[in-house]
Amino acid sequence: MDSDEEIPSLVDAVILEPVPVTLITGYLGSGKTTLLNYILTEQHNKKIAVILNEFGEGDTMEKVIAIGEKGNLCEEWLELQNGCLCCSVKDNGIKAIENLMLKRGKFDYILLETTGLADPGPIAKLFWVDSELGSDVHLDGIVCVVDSKFATKHLNDDSSISNNLNLDDTINPSLRQITLADVILVNKIDLVDSNIVESLTKTVRSINGTAEIISTTNSRVDLNKILELKSYSSNFSPARIEEIVKNVDGLEGKAHIYRNISTVTLDIPNGISKTSLDTFVCQILWEKTLTDGQGNFSEIIRMKGVIRFADQSVASVQSVYDMYEIQTISGHHKVPPGSRIILIGKYLDKNSLLSLLEKCLKANA
Repeated sequence: MDSDEEIPSLVDAVILEPVPVTLITGYLGSGKTTLLNYILTEQHNKKIAVILNEFGEGDTMEKVIAIGEKGNLCEEWLELQNGCLCCSVKDNGIKAIENLMLKRGKFDYILLETTGLADPGPIAKLFWVDSELGSDVHLDGIVCVVDSKFATKHLNDDSSISNNLNLDDTINPSLRQITLADVILVNKIDLVDSNIVESLTKTVRSINGTAEIISTTNSRVDLNKILELKSYSSNFSPARIEEIVKNVDGLEGKAHIYRNISTVTLDIPNGISKTSLDTFVCQILWEKTLTDGQGNFSEIIRMKGVIRFADQSVASVQSVYDMYEIQTISGHHKVPPGSRIILIGKYLDKNSLLSLLEKCLKANA
């Protein structure tokens, strides 16, 4: 290079934020694909990438736009007039997301539909990655669509329980979908009487006391209610925890436990050590020795909470099945007082949980 040539200045590297992913789950016929069709066709000024699976029910968008040569479902991304991108896949969407990231910049959000019989937990764990790993995507939340007309039948359907689950497992796919959801759309309310909607809402609330429940017709919902939930981030709203606690407190001792699934809130002592908390979480998630006092082994499906540690730091605690994470919350002066953990699962007994917590506190005193 000639010494007189001007050396080009370095261009600052563009740091891209991880793209949020929302899982859309729900039993067969609940209205998942109707929700996605609505997003794909309505004008909402959002750039959303939608991934449909080939196991959807009814007349779906994928049957219209995702047919390739010889009638095979294509895996190419199609750009729609309202700014959305759409793709139909034959698997859980991981491959589609890898291809999608090559188009980064054309979208700022990803919605992934799961199959009607899928347990969203394992899929959620794939996307729920520690931010320090530098993943291109991160899990924002799980939205479950429930069919008002047939939900009770689905919830009681033992024939749909996966053969891969334990023989004594009584949690069918519909129950697990509701249990893991952050937002639940009680859909098709126009097809049933209002008293049925009210009864179903109470049942859903008794199963999952942490989710926001929204009644819908044709799966039409304000997208701000299902996007940017930050359900798996330390940036989630601590005020939401307070709201959840009020809901759960209203359930305990009043609502029946639906098929042994319930939500329990534990008040954690302010100033608990991180070692004590870690020991307690490991015991309830990994040791598999916790019972409900009558010999039934407990299963923690979902956990969320806010903890104030002995060093005055504040953190969120989250889990899906046996995977959990503790994240420090910045600006903790805005966090409401108190430390709480909210658990959703099978055969949960509050007294047994409190007894185990007390043992962990004493062991690490």
